[in-house]
Amino acid sequence: MMKEKILYGYTGIFNSPDEITHAAEKASANGFTKYDVHTPYPLHGMNKAMKLAPSTLGYVALVLGLSALIGAIFSLWWVSAVEYPIVVGGKPFFSFPAFVPVIFEVTVLTASVGTVLAMLFIFFKLPNNSHPLHGTEYMKKVSSDKFGLFIQADDPKFEEVSIKNFFEGIYASEIEAVYWDEEEINYKHKIFEPKFVGFLLAAAIITSGAAYFSLNKLMNMVPFNWMMEQQKQNPQQKSLVFADGFGMRQPVDGTIARGYLPYEYKGQPDLAAEKLINPLLVSKDVLSLGQKKYDTYCSPCHDFQGTGISRLRGQFPNPPSLHSEKVRNWKDGRIYAVIMDGQNVMSSYSTQLEEEERWAVIHYVRALQRSQNAKESDIK
Repeated sequence: MMKEKILYGYTGIFNSPDEITHAAEKASANGFTKYDVHTPYPLHGMNKAMKLAPSTLGYVALVLGLSALIGAIFSLWWVSAVEYPIVVGGKPFFSFPAFVPVIFEVTVLTASVGTVLAMLFIFFKLPNNSHPLHGTEYMKKVSSDKFGLFIQADDPKFEEVSIKNFFEGIYASEIEAVYWDEEEINYKHKIFEPKFVGFLLAAAIITSGAAYFSLNKLMNMVPFNWMMEQQKQNPQQKSLVFADGFGMRQPVDGTIARGYLPYEYKGQPDLAAEKLINPLLVSKDVLSLGQKKYDTYCSPCHDFQGTGISRLRGQFPNPPSLHSEKVRNWKDGRIYAVIMDGQNVMSSYSTQLEEEERWAVIHYVRALQRSQNAKESDIK
């Protein structure tokens, strides 16, 4: 039992933000270093008035972040370049850009979580929550509608008589001495106490058990399984509705997909030549699109100039020249029918080319034909 009270410091109560700001400036000007200000809400400019140095918590975050950064880079390099090297897509073993998201997440999470833990267990000394100011009338008032200044007894410039005179000189409405109590005098960190360790273990077990039950049991129970057990037919799943048991069905005859118009002249090239007209006007962009698609899909067999001299070097039958009089006299719709239906050994390209691309290719074919069969008027 504590026989003699030990002074912790002196407190002063003030009635307005201006008074407490003036008091903080005076405390700083008088050379006090171990003092603090308590207000019911944050006051703008108080840091400047107290001449507070930057918090060391920022340096903790910096050290943790840099440590995590270096550790993540080293670990990823060791695994991918030394311990288990694999070439992925021709990239180097340690492809730094691919690891940037992982390195970033490890750095940020380590710094943030570590800083919070350091703040709680090192700076705030949790689970210890005893403090001489707790429960005092001073703390009750500054938590409500008053403003307070506190100066610790172990401040180098602390003298009890001069401290009282100082508070009187800055017009404190109330001055009170604060003493240590026995629990604080016999301070011992409680983080390793059996009670606290047991609490942590119990919390971990309860949390893990609740998570396991929720994710592995509860989600499979009615009504929480409605996301997994839906009344729908999945691909490749057996159907209980149709007699043949197939869940994946062919479209009903005559079905037309939204935004799609069926080709009306399948197997009727002459009718296509009569009915179809190229809807695109000749322009630089259209010819550029047509060249791009022609070079991709047509040139392997028809050659870049459309001569029919295949680039496949005999691995596939050579097609007829696009410069023959027959093809040059075809209407655009007739060429469109060949692209859609194919001809002889040429297969259909209806799925490889969209409608606009087909007409652009036809314009480009016409340009190739004109380049090889120029008229006298073309060179004037």
